[in-house]
Amino acid sequence: MTLPEKGTDDGGMMSPWRGTTAEVLTAAAAVTVAAVAAYAVAGWAGLAVVAVVTAAGVMVLLRGLLPQLTPDTAKKARDKPQARTLTGYSRRRFVVRNAMISQPYYDMSLRPVLEHLLAARLAERHGVHLYQDPDAARRLLCRHPRDAGLWPWIDPATRPQTVSREPERRGIPRHTLARLIDRLEKL
Repeated sequence: MTLPEKGTDDGGMMSPWRGTTAEVLTAAAAVTVAAVAAYAVAGWAGLAVVAVVTAAGVMVLLRGLLPQLTPDTAKKARDKPQARTLTGYSRRRFVVRNAMISQPYYDMSLRPVLEHLLAARLAERHGVHLYQDPDAARRLLCRHPRDAGLWPWIDPATRPQTVSREPERRGIPRHTLARLIDRLEKL
């Protein structure tokens, strides 16, 4: 058995065995003397006891000398689902459901999110600025005649600045919202 004498092991870390040659040789000599003495006194049973105790001691020593592993964050995430994820989902579901029921709620909560997504998609993929060139944005969003009805739901120029106090009107229809999201994904 050869012991590493260099300063680092394969991982680039400082080896815990560096400079321990004398101690390891002393421990090996002590185990050998104990094994010979145990064999002389108790035979094979004594030798077996020394071997088992030595093996257990070496395992404990190695466990203490080896670097501690960091827990796998992916495994930790799988083991303990977080309530925050479910809360975020239910919050989004609440916003979408209320936006389909109430026009002021759509204008206040969901419309800014969809408008921001449209602006990001246009800027990243097409180099079009939604607020500076709304006509180019409309052409990209409404490529087909059936998409022409989507623009009023997301047009920044028609976004109300304040929440209206008039009797509540119906929010965005489900099929319109689904088509709008589909177009945003395909942009």
